Amino acid sequence: MAEMTLVIGAEAHGSDGFAGEVKCVVIDPGPRAVTHLVVEPVLEHGPASGLARLVPLDHVDIAGEEIRLRYTEAEFKDLSPAEQTLAEFVPGLNVPVQLLPPGEDWRDTGGPVVDGSAIPQIREMETVPVLPTTEAGQTEVEERRGDHVHATDGDIGELRALRIDARDGRVTQVLLKEGHLWGRKEVAIPIGNVSGFDTGIQLNLTKQQVRDLPPAGTG
Repeated sequence: MAEMTLVIGAEAHGSDGFAGEVKCVVIDPGPRAVTHLVVEPVLEHGPASGLARLVPLDHVDIAGEEIRLRYTEAEFKDLSPAEQTLAEFVPGLNVPVQLLPPGEDWRDTGGPVVDGSAIPQIREMETVPVLPTTEAGQTEVEERRGDHVHATDGDIGELRALRIDARDGRVTQVLLKEGHLWGRKEVAIPIGNVSGFDTGIQLNLTKQQVRDLPPAGTG
């Protein structure tokens, strides 16, 4: 089985060279398969909060820790939004809007669009994720770098990456963040020991059982 390591927080580049960052991954909890990457563009003039897009996994190439997107920047902007900004401060609007940084021409993604420079006053702002649903109508789940990994007897560390089957995106291993409390460089948790992906990653192992696992890459 060919596997790929999907590092959350890694740089991602489009086919014309534009840069982004993998903020998190979206998982279908039924087959436990990654369906999308949430990629936030890297902008020269500041943060890009609210501009992340859902990139389908079948349009992503992964070689080592390098992530390439099969989209130009213009095509990337047309993808479905991964987050929306709730903007009470926009007069007359109480629905999510996609904020645009000054000078950027981001297209409407199905809701109201407001130029960031046109907002006179910010009273309250909240950016919320927008997640796809499965064919059965179940909302998929989002996993971020640093999300907590929980053993049956407590928190054991933070998520760093996922190993996935290159054929269908199914998760094969969960990789704990480097520098966790046991001093190992990295620990790989087999997917058979993952009991759930909701509110962090839940394991069916105790802390001691995780401690007894070999370091990632040693088999």
